[in-house]
Amino acid sequence: MSSSSLPSPATDTAVPATDRPRARVALAIGSLGFFLITLDISIVNVALTNISQDLGGGTAGQQWTIDGYTLLFASLLLFAGNLTDRIGAKQALTLGITVFTLASAACAGAPGIGALVAARCVQGAGAAIMLPASMALIREAFPDSRRRARALGVWAVGGAVAALIGQPLGGVLTTLDWRWVFTINLPVCAAMLICLVRVAHSPSRPSPFDWPGQLLALIAMAGLVYGLIDGGHAGFASASAVLTLAVAALATVGFLVVQARVSHPMMPLDLFTAQGFRIASVIGFCFMVGNYGSVFLSSLFLQQHLGLSPLRAGLVYIPSAVLAIVANLSSGPVTNRFGARVPVVSGMVSMVVGLVALAALVPLESPLLVAFSLIFVGAGGALAMPAVTGVVLDGVAPEQAGAASAVFNTFRQIGGAVAIAIFGALIAGSGGFVTGMQIGLATAAALLLLAALIGLRVRTK
Repeated sequence: MSSSSLPSPATDTAVPATDRPRARVALAIGSLGFFLITLDISIVNVALTNISQDLGGGTAGQQWTIDGYTLLFASLLLFAGNLTDRIGAKQALTLGITVFTLASAACAGAPGIGALVAARCVQGAGAAIMLPASMALIREAFPDSRRRARALGVWAVGGAVAALIGQPLGGVLTTLDWRWVFTINLPVCAAMLICLVRVAHSPSRPSPFDWPGQLLALIAMAGLVYGLIDGGHAGFASASAVLTLAVAALATVGFLVVQARVSHPMMPLDLFTAQGFRIASVIGFCFMVGNYGSVFLSSLFLQQHLGLSPLRAGLVYIPSAVLAIVANLSSGPVTNRFGARVPVVSGMVSMVVGLVALAALVPLESPLLVAFSLIFVGAGGALAMPAVTGVVLDGVAPEQAGAASAVFNTFRQIGGAVAIAIFGALIAGSGGFVTGMQIGLATAAALLLLAALIGLRVRTK
């Protein structure tokens, strides 16, 4: 990206007072969107047993109830960012919420496991559209970088609150009827659509769609995510895993060739000429390995190894989630005072401390020690990620905000898929659950230490 395309301090002015109520509404909608996207990962986990009892499908059905959402979410993020830049953030977010609402209703009324998995896939597609659109909407509502830093901290609270209430709420709703874990989305989505009426129409930038790139990106992402998921279940030497990962690699090469040659690429390669964007993408990947990996491993440890009920296991995450909310809200002021480097590096280091402590304390089989260790993981990530997101949005032109956020979140989702697949294989290996968990946590800690070192290159104020 050329330097002329970057937003300059002279043009990045504060929002006029008359526009601030609309900006706050846009922030509330974006935060609710992030809340729902995160909630529908954690809240469903505790309902899987009841879903299987009602709809059948066995273990495979349970896995694909989760993985169907993840597969479409990760596969369509680049398309969604491209769509956001072309039709406008508000319009794309409206579309995403509508799809998510209809899919949630279909999940709640699913007559069988096949219908539920199909609806979950559509729900993941709606979430994919919502995420870059919500980030781009905040970029429009808060053109001033200092106010945007605070806004991104509030936006990230949506995910932290979802993490706080997801598993406990899922446990409560499942005791009534598992279908309530999907029905609860409907009033929230309706409120978001009503509030969107108050948000100004986003500018659209019509341009030809990069259809070859869209197709290759979908094949590459679907092949990668499916291959990782399948490899985690059946082994990475299985024919299906090898084939899908090979297809993903070939499609990725083809995608990059197309992006370098077409006039309107869906992933402009000049995004990666900005050092901040490259750094943020790597840190986002490492963060998700540590975050998804720690929640995945600790949740299975608490329920399958220690025998805790879903509700009691969910309560273990409350201290971490509460501190994560505090850290989210602190991230903006800390970034404005010291620059992005301080919250990024200190947050990554905090996650390393938490993961190392968790790996060391797992043999003691204490839920309280698990809760204590997770505090460092949750709070550290919550402090760092709004600042990392700010680095992404500060370094690109407004018309590329959707594409940049989509690429960034694609790296994040790949990190999460890698963590679930590889760590799942580790705990199922011959070394046993605890040994596999410790290896997984140590691997995540090493990656986050690398992220902290890379974070030292983030520019200060």
